[in-house]
Amino acid sequence: MSISKETVKSHLKDPAIFCCQRKKGLVISEADLEDPAIFPDLVESQLLTLSDDGLTIGEVLGKTLKVDAEALTPITSTMLEGTGKAEEPAKAVPAGTWNHEDSKMIHLSIDELKGLRIDIPAGAFPVLDLAKPEKLETAALPQEDKIIRTLVQKVYKVKEVMISDHTSLKDGSLCIDQGLIEQAKACNPLVKSVEMDIITPDHHHVFTNTIMDIIPIAAKVSGKLGEGETAVINGAVFCLTGLDESGVQIHEFGSCEGYIDEKVAFGRPGCPDEQDIMIRINVVIQEGTGMERRGPFAAHCACDVLIQAIREVLKTTAEPAASQEIHHDVRKSGRPRVVLVKEIMGQGAMHDNILCPAEPAGVHGGRKNVDLGNVPVMLSPNEVLDGGIHALTCIGPATKEMTRHYFREPLVHALSKDRELDLVGVVFIGSPQVNDEKLYVSERLGALVEAMALDGAIVTTEGFGNNHIDFAANIAEIGSRGIPVVGVTFSAYQGQLVVGNKYMDAMIELNKDPQGFENEVLGCSSICPEDAHRAILMLKTKMSGIPIEAPNRKWSQSVIDSNQKLVRQ
Repeated sequence: MSISKETVKSHLKDPAIFCCQRKKGLVISEADLEDPAIFPDLVESQLLTLSDDGLTIGEVLGKTLKVDAEALTPITSTMLEGTGKAEEPAKAVPAGTWNHEDSKMIHLSIDELKGLRIDIPAGAFPVLDLAKPEKLETAALPQEDKIIRTLVQKVYKVKEVMISDHTSLKDGSLCIDQGLIEQAKACNPLVKSVEMDIITPDHHHVFTNTIMDIIPIAAKVSGKLGEGETAVINGAVFCLTGLDESGVQIHEFGSCEGYIDEKVAFGRPGCPDEQDIMIRINVVIQEGTGMERRGPFAAHCACDVLIQAIREVLKTTAEPAASQEIHHDVRKSGRPRVVLVKEIMGQGAMHDNILCPAEPAGVHGGRKNVDLGNVPVMLSPNEVLDGGIHALTCIGPATKEMTRHYFREPLVHALSKDRELDLVGVVFIGSPQVNDEKLYVSERLGALVEAMALDGAIVTTEGFGNNHIDFAANIAEIGSRGIPVVGVTFSAYQGQLVVGNKYMDAMIELNKDPQGFENEVLGCSSICPEDAHRAILMLKTKMSGIPIEAPNRKWSQSVIDSNQKLVRQ
């Protein structure tokens, strides 16, 4: 398969291999050369042996062949007319960047000119320090921070949780009215039973049904989602587990029933922390509804009844807050505009999410992305961190992004705090089941980012397999518009990408299982702060026009470790 005119420029330094038999006297063009993308397969199958003295594609284009050559033959200097290697082609400089070798001076050549005055202010040109990809300098443009909105999260520390005859918060003790269990059971006819118990940090070796969600406890005190004041409990989270009447766990690809200390990656953004108290709500739903949208949703509604009672207490509590966190949505003019695109599950059944509920991390008042047609929906960073997403998804536990994950989303935190980038927003886009719908929503994403005048984008997805089709299409829609884009996903051994395109040249691997599998440990291979920092550095590198090495053909933890070392440095 010969290389195309569209891709030959990106392969000028790759080995030149004839794709078919060629005759003496041929003037070599890209149509005569094999596509380097398939070299690894050809080498592995022993159809191709690369030569140490072979020439590159850039060195043979336009040269005349002086001998007959067979297919899959490396081209050497002895096969071409003329002596020695052809002159190395000029280095390509990406649009919008300086030729690094000439970045220290301005060249003016004027033979004769009178009466001309040129004033060039110092620092009038943007400088991209290609030797330091983590540093983007934009001195030419005035830099100004404009705060759009402010969110204040007042944090209340909980030291113990008790099941009681009332709901209250006093002196670090949270009491939950056991009478709420009957209210939770009555909230939806599909709910057949509800149980509540407390799991303390010193008793994690407890069996549990599959964990459907980890939910933070937060209440809107004033303002709307993403601004004003929110009360947040620290030290306790809700843990929703479930099964149907026949004993089938509510899950899809993999479940995490088992002992909690063996099935939870404590400390991950979406998981409980080691010292968190877990308020476990186990819901049994009608038999056969676990794989329908209405079944898991009923379980989430039941759990939300208990959380809402605590929210009402938080709104009027006289307890002093232990601390507060202030988040700003900021326009950082004069810096590259970037967007975070988060692909969420939207195939129906148990693959759904609630966007922008009335309460932080709540259920009611929001809209499900499946009902919205899975089209891209923009949220501000503050809306995300204020509980703007409630996860209904029951995909494989290791890669699952739970409601708490969005509440503590590492990429949103890191991009918001990055002084060199202007995070314009967070786009949530669903992953439909039908291919025609996948194409439709990806095209809508392309139109959206085109209108945003972006300089870069990061695209993430939870899960793997079917949704990687959307993942690749979303990256292509962004990259085809000339916007540097980085992809973030679990792939490794079990989740190897089933599709790809030329824009998927900068990818961040999320796997944290030693064998590269979906290991059914909750949150194990989800996005963590170190992944976020790798993704941002990769984006800055790509935006600076610095070439990114092609990945290994197979997953290798050593590559991740090496990149993480660069981030730390």
